[in-house]
Amino acid sequence: MIRKQDLGFRLGTGAFALVLILIVVAIGFELTRQSMLSIQKFGLAFWRTDTWDPVAEEFGALPFIWGTLYSSVLALALATPVALGIAVFISELCPDWLKQPLVFLTELLAAIPSIVYGLWGIFVMVPAVRVLETSLPPTLRQLPVFSGPPLGVGMLSAALILAIMVIPFTSSVAREVLKAVPGAQREGAYALGATRFEAIRAALFYARTGIIGAIMLGFGRALGETMAVTMVIGNNPKVSLSLFAPQYTMAAVIANEFTEAADQLYLNALIEIGLVLFIITLVVNGLSRLLIWSMARSGSRSRAAAAAAPAEVTAA
Repeated sequence: MIRKQDLGFRLGTGAFALVLILIVVAIGFELTRQSMLSIQKFGLAFWRTDTWDPVAEEFGALPFIWGTLYSSVLALALATPVALGIAVFISELCPDWLKQPLVFLTELLAAIPSIVYGLWGIFVMVPAVRVLETSLPPTLRQLPVFSGPPLGVGMLSAALILAIMVIPFTSSVAREVLKAVPGAQREGAYALGATRFEAIRAALFYARTGIIGAIMLGFGRALGETMAVTMVIGNNPKVSLSLFAPQYTMAAVIANEFTEAADQLYLNALIEIGLVLFIITLVVNGLSRLLIWSMARSGSRSRAAAAAAPAEVTAA
């Protein structure tokens, strides 16, 4: 029989957990309510229209959706190998005297405000990207992915800044995941004659579910980043494959234009962009949880099969 203290504690903690659900529902409800005028006028065309003209009251979120996903995926592709390399080195290969300074520096990078990253991007990253673009061979400059004016501000600058901001989050979580791998996994690999590289690879495979979670955490951070991206992406509502062309993100257009929205439809369109970003974030996180769940389930099946194999041999 459950005691009254236990029941009260369970109900209290359950109420705290319910607060999270209520907050998410309240955010979605308020964003939907405040953007209703835009939803009624544009409907689903708002998602696929690339025109953003406040004067003519024509609004479409496609350039901002494209810029947000493009910059985030590029940042994830650039940051993931570096973040995993840092995590593996600190947890598996780093000397003891160097481990704590590296951990401190990693956590320090995560604590730096995004506006500081943006300022550094303007004065360091943008000139470097401009030099890179001007030094490309003319044959490469003809390709759509490398075309664009040599401004320095654009998609590549935004992706590089985002990658630097994502690295500490991903590497910190991946490092903790690798620390949680049982020592028996490495010892068993060494006992079978594995090299150090093969033992580390086995540990990475064992911790793959947590590592995917760390990568998706970094992806979620990249999706919602505002100030640093706003300062280096160029803020041009155009859909382009070019790494050097100025583009726009959903968070950046809200930050830039929210205070300038003079009429109700303009304001509602900006709030609907926030709703779109909210929905995309929920979908991405839901898909990541589904991926992690499926990987964990397949891993548990394989471990159960491996444990059942010796018993079958003994019985035979």
